Amino acid sequence: MQLSIIKIGGNIIDDETRLAVFLDTFAAVPGKKILVHGGGKLATKVAEGLGIRQQLVDGRRVTDGETLKVVTMVYAGTINKNIVAQLQARGCDAIGLTGADGNSILAHKRVHPEIDYGFVGDVDSVNAAFLTGLLMLEKTIVFAPVTHDGKGLLLNTNADTIAQELATGLGRSFDVSLVYSFEKSGVLRDAGDESSVIGRIGPSEYQELKAKRLIFAGMIPKLDNAFAALRSGVGKVIIGRAEELPLLLAGKAGTTIVNE
Repeated sequence: MQLSIIKIGGNIIDDETRLAVFLDTFAAVPGKKILVHGGGKLATKVAEGLGIRQQLVDGRRVTDGETLKVVTMVYAGTINKNIVAQLQARGCDAIGLTGADGNSILAHKRVHPEIDYGFVGDVDSVNAAFLTGLLMLEKTIVFAPVTHDGKGLLLNTNADTIAQELATGLGRSFDVSLVYSFEKSGVLRDAGDESSVIGRIGPSEYQELKAKRLIFAGMIPKLDNAFAALRSGVGKVIIGRAEELPLLLAGKAGTTIVNE
């Protein structure tokens, strides 16, 4: 049984027009599907408006107690419910979740030898039975990038990683296509040239491109997650432009990640 897991980034979330166009396309995707969204710039804007200083390390948000309140409010509240409402308006019966809902994603507070990331979570497990039950009820799941530790603590968790973990956890029951959709046409040989899309990329070429510093930093976590998903048995992983979603799912656009 086919399942499409699609992750959208902040560039789509931050642009109402692009988000509306994307949701038109997403709502029309046939079959069972999950949408995983990031947070965009709204959390930073709200935090700064409240006088809460934001700190990023290698593009990852350090999440102190006050920032955790903001990201929960913005990611799991405003952004998630806005997407769910817009999908309902398009005839797509959606339900918005965090990892705490239905115990769907358990995580632990990140442990790092040098950096205290605060309330940032790394995923331990996915409740595939619960999520499969929702999918079999013909619900479209919309995931916010918030998980929990099972002891009452919410955790800010990278959305790319959530998409990968969902794909891995549900890959035993479904034929999963995992799509990372964002503002670029795919993995580019030249970050400034949209025509330089690499159609297929395997582990050895990825390592070579990284060594030559031909892949920009923001793409590396996506590719790391993509290869992790393939190693765990996910059938197909594609990276490309959100506006080309039907072509991405058909393998006619973007970059297909291969494990060979």
